[in-house]
Order: sequence, then structure tokens, then C-alpha cells
Amino acid sequence: MSNRQSAIGNRKSTARLNSLLRVLQFNEQGLIPAVIQDAHTRQVLTLCYLNRAALRKTLRTGFVHVYRRSQQRLMQKGETSGHIQAIRKVVVDCEGKSLVFLVQQRVAACHAGYFSCYFRQLSRTGRLTVNARRAFDPNAVYR
Repeated sequence: MSNRQSAIGNRKSTARLNSLLRVLQFNEQGLIPAVIQDAHTRQVLTLCYLNRAALRKTLRTGFVHVYRRSQQRLMQKGETSGHIQAIRKVVVDCEGKSLVFLVQQRVAACHAGYFSCYFRQLSRTGRLTVNARRAFDPNAVYR
């Protein structure tokens, strides 16, 4: 996937960002949650947080960038694994408090090796069971 293949990243990203910033409500830490969803299957892949810089870079490049709270830094989703997410559509909730990014996912979104981070399901007995197959071996990717 190149920047040209993304439906979002282009020269109009500044106008797009300014339009979004007028309606978005970042929390007291300066973050906004974003649900990442597969554009083709509509499967929810993960939940991440963006600060203004991450949102700016996401719109400019057309690829998901997030603010890693645990590392206190901006990063491209998939920068270590190469499992990047090309933005196809951006949706804002009714109050401007969260975003949905519909993406074209390369390989998988979850660092545990699954296509989606939501690979566990609560059974009727109250146990969590894995309901998906691994898309890659995380031990081979994250050394």
C-alpha cells in the first residue's frame, strides 16, 4: 500500500483536519478514541487513541497514526510489524467525542497475531474463549 492507494491522504488534509477539529472534543489528556474497523468486512479491529498530532499525521498520510499512551509517543499503527492500516473513510460520532476509521488492513491489526484485537468471546459459562485463528506468529514478528 502506498500513500496513493489511501482514500484520505492528500493535499486537502489541512482543510479536512480544520473541519474535524471544529467538531471534535478531545478529553482532558488531549486524546480522542478511535474505533478501527475493516472497510470490507466491517469487523472491528481495535480501539486506539489519537492526539491532535496523530490525527494530523493520519489525515496527511492516509495511514493510521496513534498516540501510544504507554510509551508517551506518536507512532504509525503497524510501524514495527508492517501491518499498516490505509484509511478508506473517517466517521465522527454525534457528539464529536470519538471517531471510526474504516481501513484496508495489511495482514492483521492485533499484536497478539489475530486479524482483530477482539478475538475472545465470553461463553455462556462465563469463560473467555478464542474465536479466531492467528494470522501471524507474533514471536517471529516482534523480536
